[in-house]
Amino acid sequence: MDRRTRRLFVVVVGLVVVAGLAWSFLGDGTAGPPDAPTVDGVVIKVDSAGLAAVSAFTLRTADGRSLTFDLSQLRNGVAFPPGHLAEHLATSQQVRVWYRTAPSGDLQALWLEDVSGG
Repeated sequence: MDRRTRRLFVVVVGLVVVAGLAWSFLGDGTAGPPDAPTVDGVVIKVDSAGLAAVSAFTLRTADGRSLTFDLSQLRNGVAFPPGHLAEHLATSQQVRVWYRTAPSGDLQALWLEDVSGG
């Protein structure tokens, strides 16, 4: 590697490190749940092709409704990995979902959390 290429490499690596540090300090804009409707319930179905490929889930609410949520817009997937829904399916521990209704009428989960004491 010649001197010019090495210098360019060092600059690029430095920029990546600085960007990573900024991202970790500033976050990704999802410091907390969104201002959106919520619903609590028990997971009764998980649509997945494995723990890392969960696309949707169905929740049964206390009043007996079954609601299916798409996970393509999930904002806290690192803090609440979609694969964790399988544990909720097995244990019946409740989940709280912040969601929005897409123009198509589909429900999109924006944020997921465990419900304490549920």
